[in-house]
Amino acid sequence: MTISRQLSQYILKVKFEDLPASVVQAAKDAFLDWLGSAAAGADKEPAQIMLSIVNELGGNAQSTLISTGEKTSGIMAALLNGTISHIVELDDVHKASILHAGSAVIPAALAAAEMIGADGKSLIEGIVVGYETAIRIGEAVTPAHYYYWHTTGTVGTFGAAAAAGKILGLSETQMVHALGTAGTQAAGLWEFLADGAMSKHMHPGKSCMNGLLATMLAQKGFTGASSILEGEKGFIRATAQEFDLSKITNGLGQGYKIVENSIKIHASCRHTHHAIDIVLDLVQKHDLTPEQIDKIVVKTYPIAIDLTGNYHPDSLYAAKFSLPFCTAMAIKETKAGINEFNPTNLNDPLIRDLMSKVVLMEDPEVSALYPEKWPAIVHITDKRGREYSGRTDYPQGDPENPVSQEQLQQKFRQLAGLHYDLETVEGLIDSISELEKVTDLSGFLAKRKGV
Repeated sequence: MTISRQLSQYILKVKFEDLPASVVQAAKDAFLDWLGSAAAGADKEPAQIMLSIVNELGGNAQSTLISTGEKTSGIMAALLNGTISHIVELDDVHKASILHAGSAVIPAALAAAEMIGADGKSLIEGIVVGYETAIRIGEAVTPAHYYYWHTTGTVGTFGAAAAAGKILGLSETQMVHALGTAGTQAAGLWEFLADGAMSKHMHPGKSCMNGLLATMLAQKGFTGASSILEGEKGFIRATAQEFDLSKITNGLGQGYKIVENSIKIHASCRHTHHAIDIVLDLVQKHDLTPEQIDKIVVKTYPIAIDLTGNYHPDSLYAAKFSLPFCTAMAIKETKAGINEFNPTNLNDPLIRDLMSKVVLMEDPEVSALYPEKWPAIVHITDKRGREYSGRTDYPQGDPENPVSQEQLQQKFRQLAGLHYDLETVEGLIDSISELEKVTDLSGFLAKRKGV
């Protein structure tokens, strides 16, 4: 039996009534967190460019564009909503697969649900199987795949197809074909980092679009590779020099990967969060100021240094992928939220001076724990020679270091409030908290009012 068929059998078996309460809550939390990030990104420049293309292409009124509240085709809604949810760098992440599952899965699931007027229980089912599928494939290819390939754009495509296929009611064979067609479209390369380009935002948008397209095609009889994952010329062998196929199916159906999800608090690449957490703690405990600091040593794993070792970010987006900048800004501002990433801080001489004092080092002990843990050790030395040290294995928002419901909702208020009015924001919190009671999602977002 192929891996795609095993996954398809699992996807069809999942029923809302069988889901533990913790899994249902995790799906609702993921939906709320994703929507907040999408709303915050809706009015940014990359979002507006993508919206202009979507409007030019047009489409049947099937699913809602978060940016405008208007409807277009499900395919175009998935593209836009996936894109905008990855702009402000506050969407969720799963450690072991290194995947932003929410932005890669939920827009496709929601678009599919709106297309057929599915209920909230169906959406929850779709989110759960989408996360399970994408995360398991991500775990199988990580970390080798991640060197060149952005998992949110690649394995996210499989998750989007699984979620949409579940909601649209595909048969087992149709689901196999959907996964095959999803896999042949999966893409997303890290080269955008060299330019701080907008391409990264599009990766989850395309994963959602391509996953939903694969599902719709399969529903009409369009065939795809039956062994797209493990085949000799399939996705895994093409994109990872080292892999472990057993991680896709071992224990499948015995637990739920969505409960391993991490919520981001800081508005930057997740590989900067461990250091941010530590320096914020040290600054608070010891009342440190930028002027007192002589040196900051950050010990972490190689991928964090490779992706975020930029000492000269020339844009706000590049700054979010600069561990020296994030560390220095956190020390000066004592936070690293969406408001702190602003032009003033980007060019602040004090922050730039602090950045020059940051030393990034690989630590073998830390590296051995990645990606199951995303650890860091930070040593801060002041100008009197005193050293202050801290370590974390689990950045804030990890399941092992979770945020509370109050923190999650407050994050949503801050982000969603950039796009929606206060009444709408509170209404969305209430509606999503009882998502399983929604009987028809076709108008869930279409009625929401912007600011």
